[in-house]
Amino acid sequence: MNSVKQIVRPPRIASPLIAGVIYSIIWLALGALLLSLLLYFSGMKENNLPQSALAIHGFSALAGGFVSGKRSGMKGWYYGAMLGLIYGITVLTIGFLAANSGLSLSSALMLLAAMLAGAFGGMVGVNLKK
Repeated sequence: MNSVKQIVRPPRIASPLIAGVIYSIIWLALGALLLSLLLYFSGMKENNLPQSALAIHGFSALAGGFVSGKRSGMKGWYYGAMLGLIYGITVLTIGFLAANSGLSLSSALMLLAAMLAGAFGGMVGVNLKK
């Protein structure tokens, strides 16, 4: 008799970049929720939000780059950096459309941090493929 796991397989995302973007958005949502809870329940000040948001963006890009590199199996830095670029442009576009925020030095810094963190995550992901 066949088990349900053998009959119904969960869908697998074929593209490493799309899988990485999905994972990075999930980590972004969890980080934003954690940051909101810390802001509400602790003595954290709103002045610390830009640094905390940059750290969350960096970690999200790192996690997405890790997934992209692991799924690609090669050129982890390339897939991770492309993931960071896509992630950063997506976040900046959403910020522009939702909050009418323009481009600034902090948005360029976030884009650079996302690309570097994604590239590092991709390199680690490729090397942990074994």
